[in-house]
Amino acid sequence: MPIKWSALRVNEAMDMVEEYVNQAAEPLDQAKIVASEARNITNLPQYLDQRLARLSVDIERIDYIRTSINAVRRDLPDGAVEAEKKSESHGRQPALVS
Repeated sequence: MPIKWSALRVNEAMDMVEEYVNQAAEPLDQAKIVASEARNITNLPQYLDQRLARLSVDIERIDYIRTSINAVRRDLPDGAVEAEKKSESHGRQPALVS
């Protein structure tokens, strides 16, 4: 049975999400460096050191976003994206409503 939603559109959306995540990756890496360096401030109270360590861990969670993007792509039906691309190469046809 054919799917009624567009696997191609979902895949294209994941491409866009991935592009935004990639744009954010370098600034987040810089933020992590600054947060890590802040942990070296002289006489920093332990509770602030713990908060800064947590901040560094939170910044690393960008990898979870990438994992989620890949999970969405893996859950698309096998061959659906390619089939839609092939179908669209012949021009779009409006969906028939029953």
